[in-house]
Amino acid sequence: MEDLEIRAAAADDVPAIVAMLADDPLGAQRESPNDLAPYLAALERLSTDPNQHVVVAVREGRVVGTLQLTIIPGLSRRGATRSIVEGVRVHADERGSGLGTQLIEWAIEASRNEGCQLVQLTSDKTRADAHRFYERLGFTASHTGFKLQL
Repeated sequence: MEDLEIRAAAADDVPAIVAMLADDPLGAQRESPNDLAPYLAALERLSTDPNQHVVVAVREGRVVGTLQLTIIPGLSRRGATRSIVEGVRVHADERGSGLGTQLIEWAIEASRNEGCQLVQLTSDKTRADAHRFYERLGFTASHTGFKLQL
């Protein structure tokens, strides 16, 4: 795994990122790989925010994984800063290779470097394999999440 680079995502990476986001039953319903304009606009917005880190994992010049790390300063927990990990995806060819672990370990270390006291994430209730993966990495299913579509 020494040949893996984790770096900030660039506009040229967007097609590969969106392809990974769309490459599962849930993502296939909500992503639009044929229209990259909204994704490119979103990456541009995210790139100007120092609390947003969209990264890609690259092996041999090919994007094989991605995630977004958001840093959130807060008042609760005695003014603790926390991070949220979102949009974790590993290319189908790389699943089971340890790449997901490397991405999450990167996010945890980056969170520490940002002064975070807590790393949190959500995972769709239907993603049982992902839940086992996160629990193996030390995450606990401690809360119930809620969403409101706007």
